[in-house]
Amino acid sequence: MNSLVGAEAAPRYQQLKSYLSDQIGTGLLKPGDRLPSEQALVRRFSVSRMTANRAFNELEAEGIIVRVQGVGSFVATPKVESAALEIRDIAAEVRERGQTYRCKPLRIERSRHKGINLLLGLPAGGTHFRSCLLHHADDVAIQVEDRFVNPAFSPDYLDEDFTKITPYQALMSLASLQAAEHVFEATLPTAEQADWLNITPEEPCVSLRRRTWSRNMVASVAILTSPSSLYRYAGQFGTRPPGAERVPYL
Repeated sequence: MNSLVGAEAAPRYQQLKSYLSDQIGTGLLKPGDRLPSEQALVRRFSVSRMTANRAFNELEAEGIIVRVQGVGSFVATPKVESAALEIRDIAAEVRERGQTYRCKPLRIERSRHKGINLLLGLPAGGTHFRSCLLHHADDVAIQVEDRFVNPAFSPDYLDEDFTKITPYQALMSLASLQAAEHVFEATLPTAEQADWLNITPEEPCVSLRRRTWSRNMVASVAILTSPSSLYRYAGQFGTRPPGAERVPYL
């Protein structure tokens, strides 16, 4: 196909942008696939270099493609979006986007840390349970979950198979959520986290520390670290007025 199809009144850059968006939307081009070069599109569709460049610029601005200087343009990996004001299961979030979820356990152990014990309401010298997990969407590592659990709340926590059940599912099966505390911050990954997430130590990440209460005790403290290019949080306060529908962030 060597012609662009679209409304005749639409500018050529918009027609080219729509063509590439359709290729991505229908799955002909998948996340990580390289796009044709601007020069190749100039030759194929008889458009100017400026037209091709504007189409690419707008696709990049909308988060649809990623451009790497001197390498090329690639279909962007969709960000997994997590609700900032509620507790949800990451496996469900990934699957709702039509992606395949997988978990790799990194550390399952008893641990002793004075600061974590303070957050859990345990004696300074006491022990707690720790699970450090790597969550994937379509085999791309998207989040390191470092969770510390109160043994009084979940005595059998370390016996769970986290390749088959998420910590969310394991803990919520014991009691309903009573309260939660969220602390967000922009951060850089540790060398170990960068290795697990397959990113550079300079790549910005978003970190969420979540503390939850059930049965009148602190049940767990989780530190969730994700590359900001792959994961984001969204939330809403109050009730939208009629007709004010949510517009997804790009």
